[in-house]
Amino acid sequence: MTAESSVQGAGFAVHRAAAPRAPQERDRLMAQPRFGEVFTDHMARATWTAADGWGERRVEPYGPLALDPATAVLHYGQEIFEGLKAYRHADGSVWTFRPEANAARLAVSARRMALPELPVEDFLASIEALVSVDVDWVPDGPEASLYLRPVLFASEALLVVRGAQRAEYVVIASPVGPYFASGVQPVSIWIAQDLHRAGPGGTGAVKTMGNYAASLVSQNEARAHGCAQVCFLDAATARNLEELGGMNLVLVRRDGQVVTPALSGSILPGITRDAILTLLREAGHPVVEREAPLAEVLGDLASGEVTEVFACGTAAVVAPIGRLRGNGIDQQVGDGTAGPVTVAVRERLTDIQHGRAPDTHGWMHRLV
Repeated sequence: MTAESSVQGAGFAVHRAAAPRAPQERDRLMAQPRFGEVFTDHMARATWTAADGWGERRVEPYGPLALDPATAVLHYGQEIFEGLKAYRHADGSVWTFRPEANAARLAVSARRMALPELPVEDFLASIEALVSVDVDWVPDGPEASLYLRPVLFASEALLVVRGAQRAEYVVIASPVGPYFASGVQPVSIWIAQDLHRAGPGGTGAVKTMGNYAASLVSQNEARAHGCAQVCFLDAATARNLEELGGMNLVLVRRDGQVVTPALSGSILPGITRDAILTLLREAGHPVVEREAPLAEVLGDLASGEVTEVFACGTAAVVAPIGRLRGNGIDQQVGDGTAGPVTVAVRERLTDIQHGRAPDTHGWMHRLV
């Protein structure tokens, strides 16, 4: 049951839930949020057809999607998604970080996966409308935010292998705390040496379900060895570090130089990665984007030439790495604690996101 509203969320008609969670229940669920386990009362949606383009833009109660067993995404994986966060500032306003970049990356992903491109204005309107309706779900803790997950998939019920003729766009939201259960503490990373996330000419540079599905067996192996995440090598040579299952990798050298694997076509061009590199350059660090051979990195860690390693992405923001492990590999990073460069750039970025520091780059976009 829904309560229809005449309110328009920048083109998204709002149909409010007749029985949203009571404030006491919402506060209980938000007290110690675990990443991606609790969802707000509503979701944003839009539908595309080859004949009519985008339409049916609406916010409606959160709930299951009705999919025919023949729905194309279930058989051929024609799906893309994004991830971004909404932050409550001290004055009560709510902002998000570089949503135009997420919209642009979703469009690139759509072209690669033969899906329709969602206009930037619809992407922005969808998150503005959803957050406006569910604004009470935006937490205000120092490490808390509302995680937004837009997803676009082929919804046509047809087993013919071809590009989508019908697609569905959905945005859901989840109040979250730190991505890792340990909080902002150094984590151990498992190096996958036999399986790969993506290969040359594949889909590694887009956010699509197949890349993540390909990483899960290695992620299970990592956890079996006491590691929080897995890092993949390039599929062409199996020698160069590329990225984690869902985060980019950054190395800090003793002389202050920063090295990160170059975007090769099989590495996701992270929006957080781009911002981090900008902030590091502004702080005086030479930034080099190049191949990062595993043998070189291990040798430089052992000699002290590489002093810090961290991962970065929307979910974790910046995650210090304290140890690299793998078959025949067990190398501590520095003294095993979060290094000063890692700490400083994380603080700088999160201060901008949470409104504690000026946004000199125009990265923040007000939602409410």
